[in-house]
Amino acid sequence: MQSLDGLKFAEMVQMGAHHLYQNAGYVDSLNVFPVPDGDTGTNMNLSMTSGAKETEAHAQAHIGKTAQALSKGLLMGARGNSGVILSQLFRGFGKHIEKLEEVTAADYAQAFQAGVDTAYKAVMKPVEGTILTVAKDGAKAAVAAAEHSTDLIAITEALVQEAKASLDRTPDLLPVLKEVGVVDSGGQGLLFVYEGFLASLKGEALPEKNDASLDDLINAEHHRAQDFMDTADIEFGYCTEIMVRLEADKAPFDEYAFREELSVMGDSLLVISDDEVAKVHIHSETPGAVLTAGQKYGSLMKIKVDNMREQHSAIVGEDHKAPAKAATKKVPYAIVTIAMGEGVADMLRSIGASYVIEGGQTMNPSTEDIVKAVQEIGAERVLILPNNKNIIMAAEQAVELLEIEAAVVATKTIPQGMAAVLAFNSEVSVADNKEVMTEAFSAVKTGQVTYAVRDTSIDGVEIRKDDYMALAEGKIVLSTPQLTDAAQKVVAELVDEDSEIITIIYGEDTTEEAANELATFIEEQFEDAEVEVFNGKQPLYPYIISVE
Repeated sequence: MQSLDGLKFAEMVQMGAHHLYQNAGYVDSLNVFPVPDGDTGTNMNLSMTSGAKETEAHAQAHIGKTAQALSKGLLMGARGNSGVILSQLFRGFGKHIEKLEEVTAADYAQAFQAGVDTAYKAVMKPVEGTILTVAKDGAKAAVAAAEHSTDLIAITEALVQEAKASLDRTPDLLPVLKEVGVVDSGGQGLLFVYEGFLASLKGEALPEKNDASLDDLINAEHHRAQDFMDTADIEFGYCTEIMVRLEADKAPFDEYAFREELSVMGDSLLVISDDEVAKVHIHSETPGAVLTAGQKYGSLMKIKVDNMREQHSAIVGEDHKAPAKAATKKVPYAIVTIAMGEGVADMLRSIGASYVIEGGQTMNPSTEDIVKAVQEIGAERVLILPNNKNIIMAAEQAVELLEIEAAVVATKTIPQGMAAVLAFNSEVSVADNKEVMTEAFSAVKTGQVTYAVRDTSIDGVEIRKDDYMALAEGKIVLSTPQLTDAAQKVVAELVDEDSEIITIIYGEDTTEEAANELATFIEEQFEDAEVEVFNGKQPLYPYIISVE
């Protein structure tokens, strides 16, 4: 084959995506470095699937335009570190051939190299022994092959062969991989894509699905990478991903400058963009600051924040408990709830929640996430507390899919969720608990302080971008540049002489000192009220206030 057009390339993309899809679970099983995300295969699969769908919808004979469709789909669907890098590989690939109707072997090989160059530029601190190395070595082999051959199949064979050899060498570059006895998960995912490309070009069936598990790969003397680190050793604890819709009336966007700005906030940083959207992946201690930085350039379209310390503790804990797990009887009753912020999650667990799903405002868990959480507990009966009005429908869908007795207690805020958990009675039925817990949370009033992301006017309140908004029972009652003013306004709206308990949950964008000052203000205004202060560590909301 001497040339390649857009329609044939679209077929290659479909086969590459399908091969990755078939093996996503296997790639997940390899994800043991450097943080306990455990979802490389899932993220790469979702990213590549998004690219394949966009390619299928816009495939045409002009290969440059088809490749641009793949690039766009990957950008919009990119998830996780390896998914973002995958999108950058094909962003550079597509950019290199965007004006070509067909490509020769030389064009094709150079496009892979252009993708590698783009991906390396997107990563602040490239790490060898990862997907980047596999991509680099494969592209180098393809370029070398193109110097002696004009056959596209021969070029792709060289790409796949060297990518496989490079993947096998990854444990020599990353000691933790050698210690555990596995290859790099992201590199393995990329190889599956490349193998799909080759099978399509040759008109052959895909290689068989790899059904090996991590247990098959690791001998009894080895342990997972998480076992070689303490949770306390994770310096930057929140895996943070955002997507920003770039807007003309905001600050001019410069990808390099934005990357530099974020580089001091953590590590594992990736920033990618096109004319419309910027995507960020970073491990940080202050995800709220990352969100605020992104808002300077436009609206936040998507936000995802995972607590890696909690994930790590759970993984290590599961390992230690594994032998006894099979003999453990089902939990008779469980409460599954959703929360945002490590401190909030700890608080909910301390008062009786069985499982806390990371999520909330702007990062809502799916129906599948909720179902999996319930199944992981193994309870005979379960109550689900969404703690957010936008999660209630997903929770209700989850109940329909579960094969156990379950119900949704339709809490819309964290304070409502806390009140509901405290009212739970393990001796009564699901239906009775739902009624009692609903009555309990209905007596709670919720106040919140958050940021305004744009100028607007709501319910007669003029709102300025970056001002603090005071929300009382979901209604905006004040927009002000002063955090203290907003918090005090919430108190004035919700607290009265009948209020007995006021709980202040402060987030990562304020301080314990400021929260204690607010508590003093409340105590001076309402002498009979009991005031409690907790560090919720939640992003986006400097204060969440419960009034009972």
